[in-house]
Amino acid sequence: MTIEPLLIDSAEKLRAAATLLFASAAEFKPFEVSRPYSPKEREPYDALSDRFLRGFESALKFFKTWERVNEASPSETFRDLLLRMEKHSLISSHDRWIVLRDLRNRVVHDYLPAELGALYGLIVGEAVPEFRRLIDAIDRDLADG
Repeated sequence: MTIEPLLIDSAEKLRAAATLLFASAAEFKPFEVSRPYSPKEREPYDALSDRFLRGFESALKFFKTWERVNEASPSETFRDLLLRMEKHSLISSHDRWIVLRDLRNRVVHDYLPAELGALYGLIVGEAVPEFRRLIDAIDRDLADG
């Protein structure tokens, strides 16, 4: 298998993950920290955070695959990878993706009830628009060859 099909496959996996994230975001209702939620009522929020995590990991895999196809050597650090993606207009800014990585880490590790409303709001308000932009940039990049 040549590398270009790997890039297309990676883009399709990212697009599938982003589509699920967008679907969760479209149904998002602000989370009320003080309100008790039943397990069933928590499902849309759990789906949102899980889909964000899957989308973020899929984006990183796409970035590494893109780099493998288009660059002579891999980035040495996460920041270098993001700077390269920013240089090629795949992401809006490396700083925003550092924030998204921090958000990812907080979702995975800091699941404190008092922070849930803010975390969900950041996913919908910060991550979703960036993922929409990323999908558009990938479509342009792949169309340009």
